[in-house]
Order: sequence, then C-alpha cells, then structure tokens
Amino acid sequence: MVVLDASSMLHAWDNYPIAHFPPLWNWFGDQLKQHRFSIPGVVFEEVTRKSPGCGGWLRDQDIEVVPLSNSVLRTAIIIKAVLGIEEDDYHAKGVGENDLLIIATTKVIGATLVTEEGRQFRLPDVMAKYKIPAVCGLPEVDVPCIQFIDLIKISDVVFA
Repeated sequence: MVVLDASSMLHAWDNYPIAHFPPLWNWFGDQLKQHRFSIPGVVFEEVTRKSPGCGGWLRDQDIEVVPLSNSVLRTAIIIKAVLGIEEDDYHAKGVGENDLLIIATTKVIGATLVTEEGRQFRLPDVMAKYKIPAVCGLPEVDVPCIQFIDLIKISDVVFA
C-alpha cells in the first residue's frame, strides 16, 4: 500500500503530463482503482484546491481517500510530542499539522509514504524543523518514505 502526499501528486501531475505519458497515467489510475494507492483527506483537499484538474482526475479514478480516525489523531499527537512541538507552535521550516496527519495516516495503515518533500542531509538541531522524510526516519515513527520517481522505479513497469 502506498500513501501519496500533495507534493508527490502535484509533482507527478505537473512533470508527467497525461498527454505525454499516457501509459504512466493508465498504470497510475489502475493502482488507484485497485486501492493500492491512497491519499488522506487533507491531501485530496489540498490537491483539488491547488490543481482542480488533478483533483478531478483523482475523483474520476475512484481514489481511496483515507478519513481521519481516532487512531490517526492519536498517532499524530505522539509524533508531535516526539518532535517537541507544543500546541500550534509549528516551525516554518519543519512539518505542519497536515504533514503530521499524513505521516500518522501512513503509519496507521502500514503503508509507504510518497513525498517530494526535500531531504535534509544535515538534520537541524531542533526536531521541530524536521521535514517529512526526516520525521518518517525517526525510530519512534518508522515510516518508509520515497519520492515519486522511486515509486516508478520499484514498480518494475516499463511505460512504452
């Protein structure tokens, strides 16, 4: 199972246009219809707001939108505490509330997160400044995290 965040969905939509990469999008649509790929509700809302065309395409594919659950909310609260974020005091350079919900959703359903969020090769001293991949890599979080191109590579599908 794969969970897509908004950055990966918008990256794919912008960089691999359907008109130029139809086999990729046919495969992608099949994965969505078979519920191998899903997105949290906050991602669907963000993607639809930023790119109505992409949001409409996702809707047409009958994508599985993972709703918030008590388990996801509890997990997000635990991750927030691990990062040392108190109340709504998120650091501008780190994860935000929606990011925590996306990571928590991925963890709860036991999936791999696909994100284009930048990798931090030197982690900040303050954990509240960690971006999604760094948060996913924390032992307390332990969520596999890849980029869209990695998803294509591990699929072993040849788009000809």
